[in-house]
Amino acid sequence: MRIVSLLSSATEMLFALGLGEQVLAVSHECDWPPEALELPRATRSRIDSSQSSNAIDGQVKEFLASGKPLYELDEPLLRKLVPDLIVTQAQCDVCAIRLADVLRLQSDAPELQHARVLQLNRNSLEDVLHDLARIGQATQIEAAAEQLIAGYRARIAVIASRTASLTEMQRPRVLCIEWIEPLMPAGNWTPQLIELAGGVSGLAVSGEHSRYATREEVATFDPQVILVAPCGFDLPRTLVEAKQLPRVRGWQQLTAVQQGNVFAIDGNALLNRSGPRLVESLEVLAQLIQPELFRDCDFGHERYWQRLTA
Repeated sequence: MRIVSLLSSATEMLFALGLGEQVLAVSHECDWPPEALELPRATRSRIDSSQSSNAIDGQVKEFLASGKPLYELDEPLLRKLVPDLIVTQAQCDVCAIRLADVLRLQSDAPELQHARVLQLNRNSLEDVLHDLARIGQATQIEAAAEQLIAGYRARIAVIASRTASLTEMQRPRVLCIEWIEPLMPAGNWTPQLIELAGGVSGLAVSGEHSRYATREEVATFDPQVILVAPCGFDLPRTLVEAKQLPRVRGWQQLTAVQQGNVFAIDGNALLNRSGPRLVESLEVLAQLIQPELFRDCDFGHERYWQRLTA
């Protein structure tokens, strides 16, 4: 089967399922596994990601207000590859190529008339596992997909079984920052991960898109643990961006800051992507939110996070 992936999390799923050799092209954001870096890029971004968080936010708002797409398809490449399966998404026009643009190209290009467009729409951890199964069905490797999913469920159960009996008082209030300026708590699947890891997510709702939060809302919630994981930023870039936070009014008075429970996380690798590494994200969150409860667990993910000091 000839496959094109237009979504980084889908690329990770395809490789995890052993389909890497059948993937002909990927999106501009696909950087995992390392083999994906060698493949042609079927999309490109119109956003200058080298700018500051606030400037990037301004670009995104400008594009959305004008109705222009944030990303473009390499139409000649897709016509040339003649894929059998195109994996894309229908969840967020800010995150990846728009489904409407993919369907328009398929309608216009005779070379793509026979291709199946598989659209993923993930709002929870269960949705991610379901999408793995759907890809397995589309590529006729259902048994391999179910075996992989069973392994992920076993790892999730290790976390959930330890945190299930925690009382409300034993669960710290957790703020996961998906964007720094303006401040945006992480929604979608992240609140669910926080709850499974033994915390309380009070500024975002599981299954709902991320939204902006005011300083007053953050102060009222007064998080006991803060996770800084800006969308699309790796750990070094996150450490640079996080230098803005101590200058935010009221930041130093937050319980998490005073207790030294502020952590930078490689969101590009983990929390931001609704792929197989959400299971690793859960394991990281468990160790950061409930360190005593998981002190005996060596998940081996230390490279993905760093504690921030004042």
